Amino acid sequence: MSIIEKAAAKLEKEAEPNVQHTPSAASINPVKEHLIENDVPKNDASREPSQNRLPNPGSASKRITLNLAKMRQHGIVTPDEGRTQIAEQFRVIKRPLLTNAFGKGPTRVKNGNLIMVTSALAGEGKSFCTVNLAMSIAMEMDRTVLLVDADVARPTVPRILGVGKERGLLDILLDEKLDLADVLIKTNVEKLTLLTAGTRHSHSTELLASQSMGELLKELAERYADRVVIFDSPPLLLTSEARVLASQMGQIVLVVEAETTSQQAVKETLRQIESCDVVNLIYNKARSFSGGEYYGYYYHESA
Repeated sequence: MSIIEKAAAKLEKEAEPNVQHTPSAASINPVKEHLIENDVPKNDASREPSQNRLPNPGSASKRITLNLAKMRQHGIVTPDEGRTQIAEQFRVIKRPLLTNAFGKGPTRVKNGNLIMVTSALAGEGKSFCTVNLAMSIAMEMDRTVLLVDADVARPTVPRILGVGKERGLLDILLDEKLDLADVLIKTNVEKLTLLTAGTRHSHSTELLASQSMGELLKELAERYADRVVIFDSPPLLLTSEARVLASQMGQIVLVVEAETTSQQAVKETLRQIESCDVVNLIYNKARSFSGGEYYGYYYHESA
């Protein structure tokens, strides 16, 4: 049975009435996705690829202080909170991802530390899940996280984290004089670093498919042995950028909104990412039998 058939069968099972579920379960209350409008740059020329542009660890030129209390109010996992349901949920979600990325022998996935979080359509909670996954991994004793906002048309991660407009991913792909250290943003979460989407560009798909992007991803994947790079991707069925990114990832996490995303949309999305060896599903906003709260559970499937 193919990954598409398995995933579809799983969704069909969840749709049956009076079926008992045992979610691994944390309450997931996604924040609304906000759009950040950036100016279109005047220079449309793509730069030539450049080697060894990564800074030494800790050399990011900018540092911001995240409002952790406000993030907690919006359901984001933070290092200083106790054992909450949502924190436990993302502990379950991250563990197989980390095993794939850093495990020994056959369990290790090539470029497994490059993880893309996406969805079929907009509004399914992917950016909420991306930030929570990054925050949870940043709590690991021996891992660091680079959170990349690759939703270049409608960046949401900066809004969730309270970050303003900054130069980012597209800027470094365009400007050969720009060093990665110039656009990385350190935070008051010790092991979390940010890279925003940067300035909007009409040829963003081509930039993400460029040799420069390939070289950057190779450096990110191989240079720092303890680093996980998490990409918040655009929805797969709505943009071409997401498909370009997916072809370069070691692992993909697909967020599926319960009772909303159709099986056909999930099947088509999975078909488009069949080239990735490891696909992970988060079934988000699944209503509990007791009533008003929403629960999510994690379902893992390898192609």
